Amino acid sequence: MAVFNIKVNNENRQVDVDPDTPLLWVLRDNIGLVGTKYGCGIGQCGACTVHVNGAAMRSCSLPVSAVGDKSIITIEGLSTDASHPLQEAWRTHDVPQCGYCQAGQIMNAASLLANNPDPSDKDIDQAMQGNLCRCATYTRIRAAIKTAAKIS
Repeated sequence: MAVFNIKVNNENRQVDVDPDTPLLWVLRDNIGLVGTKYGCGIGQCGACTVHVNGAAMRSCSLPVSAVGDKSIITIEGLSTDASHPLQEAWRTHDVPQCGYCQAGQIMNAASLLANNPDPSDKDIDQAMQGNLCRCATYTRIRAAIKTAAKIS
């Protein structure tokens, strides 16, 4: 075990965990932020997506020891009152069905819009291809991203 000081949602947190513990489990089990979901455990589905220094990353395959002094933002930190343009657009387009993958979808989309505020359909499809939705709401996800881009 080792003590790590990490910055999550603009708060400094201290955790005492094995250095190889995936950031996902630190967020969920040690800090209590359960919005980030476990999907596959190998970084392929995107349900566990968080921002690390603004970049979308899979928290299930990122050991806490690799975080260092980087800033972590989870779905809970995207907006304290669900007023982020993507969250509003998700509701407008009634995107979620089961909802399981949606936090990861939103976090990946937020990273996309931060780097490309007016993405084309091709840009969206390319950026979002690593986030899987078992309910196949991809058309609504794309529409919500385009709406959020207009709101931002």
